[in-house]
Amino acid sequence: MRYDIYQAHSDLMARMRVFTDAAAATLSHPWLIDMPAARRIVAGCSVFASAQVRHQRPEFGIRAVVVRDSVPEREVAVHEEAAQVTPFCTLLRFRKEGVEGQPRVLLAAPLSGHFATLLRETVRTMLPEHDVYITDWHNARDVPIAAGRFGLEEYTATLIDFLQVLGEGAHLMAVCQPCVSALAAVAIMAEDANPAQPRSLTLMAGPIDTRINPTEVNRLATSRPYGWFEGNLISTVPYPHRGAGRRVYPGFMQLAAFMNMNLSRHMEAFRGMYRDLARGDFAKAAVTRAFYEEYFSVLDLPAEFYLDTIRDVFQEHLLPRGELRWRSRRVDPARIRRTALLTVEGERDDICAQGQTMAAQDLCSGIAPWRKTHHLQTGVGHYGVFSGRLWQQQTYPLVREMIYGSN
Repeated sequence: MRYDIYQAHSDLMARMRVFTDAAAATLSHPWLIDMPAARRIVAGCSVFASAQVRHQRPEFGIRAVVVRDSVPEREVAVHEEAAQVTPFCTLLRFRKEGVEGQPRVLLAAPLSGHFATLLRETVRTMLPEHDVYITDWHNARDVPIAAGRFGLEEYTATLIDFLQVLGEGAHLMAVCQPCVSALAAVAIMAEDANPAQPRSLTLMAGPIDTRINPTEVNRLATSRPYGWFEGNLISTVPYPHRGAGRRVYPGFMQLAAFMNMNLSRHMEAFRGMYRDLARGDFAKAAVTRAFYEEYFSVLDLPAEFYLDTIRDVFQEHLLPRGELRWRSRRVDPARIRRTALLTVEGERDDICAQGQTMAAQDLCSGIAPWRKTHHLQTGVGHYGVFSGRLWQQQTYPLVREMIYGSN
């Protein structure tokens, strides 16, 4: 019922936007737009149009990059190619024309309510020197119920399958929530002596052990029993969506939770965009609009994956306690020996606090000490670990060194 109400409201807002778009188009006429009242109305309509939840993945929009494998440097075209497609995910490759032999890297994107394009800047930074693949997660409301369940175990299996597609000698880099599955996948592959086990594993701001320095996010996940999350946060996808009947944790609920954490800041951002548009500062308003177009693009999570994560990662801490299982097998990170390890945390991260990702260093006791590195990036919060100026200037060079040093 909760999803039905949301869908009805969404359909109503879509109809209202038809009228506001028409009003904005009329008042944007050259004869009218110079009038202060007209500019204010157009600004209000534009803000209203920006404040909408979208359920389609935005474009990565990476058409070309400058590679540094020759002197002088050269710009090459980039093409998105599906290396493998499953019901829940596409293994997306950013193929560069005429560039071969660079280290292959699988970038495990979070399945946490936003699309993989949240890592657009991470991809753009790595592309000049790496052959980048990413887990491009599908919106669960578009996955037919016949495709079956998708939980934490299936996420781990997907990473193993994708690493086997990349083949021997690849590297794995996980950002945020998938760090648990990434570590589990490498542990299973190491135990099986799988030739496709990655040469390096980079874990960035992920909840390996949330008992350490709990954040507000961690406390929220433990504030209620497991049954409360299942009974209050899980909805059934309505018709006419292709996934009708599938149980999901709706992306719009995740977005609402994130918005409420910093509601005053978001409200001020929209007020600022209105002021910028009303006084004609379109470039500044465009920056705000672009951010929220990405931020408001949400996907639904399969109910099994969301609930498994709540229980196994945040409430029962199975991985650090040595009790996480994958297909009835105990996951033992100590079995990892051939894969180098880099863990990265942000000094001001209020989602995944200091120490939670570093915990992987002790769990991976089979890796020689000189093949393990930890980096605390000063001056950044959660998103600054994998995007922004300090990511590009300070963190990325360490990631590159780990990958090339293990290649």
